[in-house]
Amino acid sequence: MRPRHAAAIDWHNIVYNSAIKTVILTSPVRKYEQYESDLHLDRIDLFRIFARVVECSSFTRAADTLGMPRSSVSAAVLELEGRLGARLLHRTTRKVSTTQDGAAFYDRCLGLIVDVDEAESLFRQTATPTGTLRIDVPGRIGRLIIAPALPEFLEAYPGIDIHLGVTDRAVNLVEEGVDCVLRVGPLTDSGLIARPVGELPLINVASPAYLERHGTPETPDELSAHWAVNYASPSSGRVEDWEWIEDGMLRSIPVPGRVTVNSAEAYIACCLAGLGLIQIPAYDVKRHLEAGELVEVMADQRAAPMRMTLLYSHRRHLSRRLQVFADWLEKLLKRQLL
Repeated sequence: MRPRHAAAIDWHNIVYNSAIKTVILTSPVRKYEQYESDLHLDRIDLFRIFARVVECSSFTRAADTLGMPRSSVSAAVLELEGRLGARLLHRTTRKVSTTQDGAAFYDRCLGLIVDVDEAESLFRQTATPTGTLRIDVPGRIGRLIIAPALPEFLEAYPGIDIHLGVTDRAVNLVEEGVDCVLRVGPLTDSGLIARPVGELPLINVASPAYLERHGTPETPDELSAHWAVNYASPSSGRVEDWEWIEDGMLRSIPVPGRVTVNSAEAYIACCLAGLGLIQIPAYDVKRHLEAGELVEVMADQRAAPMRMTLLYSHRRHLSRRLQVFADWLEKLLKRQLL
């Protein structure tokens, strides 16, 4: 027997929006809220809503990302629990977590959602991709590499619009409604699919004024007599050691410095001012090298390149627009940064 809130509804007034994975009422006469008390969702839509609540650990955040009222999300989970005859979630005022049954069912849900997505996409693969794509990328790569190249992508795919987030903070894809993010360096995200898109070469540089005053180091053994502009991780505050590869092994030492910064812009600015040596992605200082404002040193003792990775949601199936963007971005980064 169905819960009282799960009465049938006229499916001619409902469409499925694959961009945000939710149900939208299209009737101009009755608004979505008017169906809250008698909304009956298809089983796969209940699975999607339940999975989003688990991922967000919150009914409110899940409702925001789905574009649905919180009460409808809560009602959908209640209906699913009623159908299954099992309690799936522990609910508290601060957080939602899965029960033992809920955790097992969540894993099965993901597989079923993937199968449905892939079945629906069978006949759309050759269609021109359309819709809005929300991406987030590191600040300097976004400003210096991706934004200037976007006209090329938009001309090739006139049906796609881009919402470009440019930030160095860690973005939560599910909670913030982002389709994919580009990360540089080690990954800490769990439950996301990681697509390697290349490596970012690092070089050692200094200003001519610094080298004239302190001399040019030939090997890392000489760094104890030099100054570095120290870089502190914005997330941990830890000052990074000077690194290089020697005989296939990663080596590192602390280098004294009088200035410590936590942003790439300040890092480069202090180096240009002659305050010390830095290790920096080559693309970041390309124009300064070409202008003679910075000089590469110890070219044979570079640090290990940094991995670049495109992260997206757990589903194996990608929207066509995300597939073409990921392919384009990988080619762009390898062309511009390697």
